[in-house]
Amino acid sequence: MTIVFTGGGSGGHFYPIIAIAEAINDLVREERLVAPAMYYLAPRPFDEKALFENGISYIHTPAGKMRRYASIRNVTDLFVTFVGTLSAIITLFRLYPDVVMSKGGYASVPTILAARLLGIPVMIHESDAKPGRANLLAAKFAMKIAISFESAAKFFPKRAQDKIARTGIPIRKALTRVEAEGARQYLGLERDIPTVLILGGSQGAVKINEAVLTAIQNLVAFANVIHQTGQANFKDVQAVAQVVLGKDSHASRYHPVDFLSEISLQRAAGAANIVVSRAGANSIAEIGLWKKPAIIIPIPESVSHDQRSNAYAYARTGAAIVIEEENLTPHLLASEIQRIVNDPALGKRMADGAAGFTDPDAARILAQAVLAIALSHESR
Repeated sequence: MTIVFTGGGSGGHFYPIIAIAEAINDLVREERLVAPAMYYLAPRPFDEKALFENGISYIHTPAGKMRRYASIRNVTDLFVTFVGTLSAIITLFRLYPDVVMSKGGYASVPTILAARLLGIPVMIHESDAKPGRANLLAAKFAMKIAISFESAAKFFPKRAQDKIARTGIPIRKALTRVEAEGARQYLGLERDIPTVLILGGSQGAVKINEAVLTAIQNLVAFANVIHQTGQANFKDVQAVAQVVLGKDSHASRYHPVDFLSEISLQRAAGAANIVVSRAGANSIAEIGLWKKPAIIIPIPESVSHDQRSNAYAYARTGAAIVIEEENLTPHLLASEIQRIVNDPALGKRMADGAAGFTDPDAARILAQAVLAIALSHESR
């Protein structure tokens, strides 16, 4: 049995693949199946450690982006996608997998087109409230379509509606739980004050970083701040914070990090009283499982078609408030954080609102579907 995964460009596309692979490995052990050969086809491996730990082999497959604005690179990237499709055809012909599981994103297009041409079964998963173009393309020939938000179904073709099922967002096992015990000691947090966890997505968020740095003196006056800056932004943020905080008596309450590993994120979430985050579907799903009050700051719709829809879909549960990026000011951010952490009843209502939003079994449900398609194809 051979399974190919594709998708990527961001952690929001990549890490659900890892969650599904984890669940496949669990099911294979439980049901005493022969372990499948698993491959990941994309322009870059994204997280080689995660691939290795889950027995997934990486195969480089070029893919070009289609930007939502006029650019000469849209033309050149069409050629890259054409080359990637030829490469994927050769790779899939050699591997002849029993199923291709796609998470969407520009990185998936060459592989899903190749699978279509070779008659290999395709299954797709859409994390966002508004599907991306790659998954809308694949929906025309996919055997199964999994979605996370009910609102996503209406965007798919009518003839595909009977193939759609809401499964939720697959989350890595380590992030389905938090580690409150020992988190404060591990992260060096001050006791008896609230803790704010600020996440800018896998690559960081410059606008959020700027607002945090401007508000940082106000924030550390009443709370610990764990701030994931993004690897590319870390040195700049750290340098500015050192200047802004200077000899501030509460400077040690600020904890900038470039990237939070699984263990660090478990512990940061366990210690947090509130989470400030972008509106990536994965981030929202994780926050929902953690049952933490949240402030969600979506990327503007002119840049990302999905985050605003995700943010308001989650906010309707009562678990979060949304601050549009154009309205984001340091004063508003600090005052909203302080308002929520100073009102335990409000915090509890928000935490209760998160309950049930994310299905902790989503990865297992998807893994079962992938294995069912693969075993059916293998037996032919």
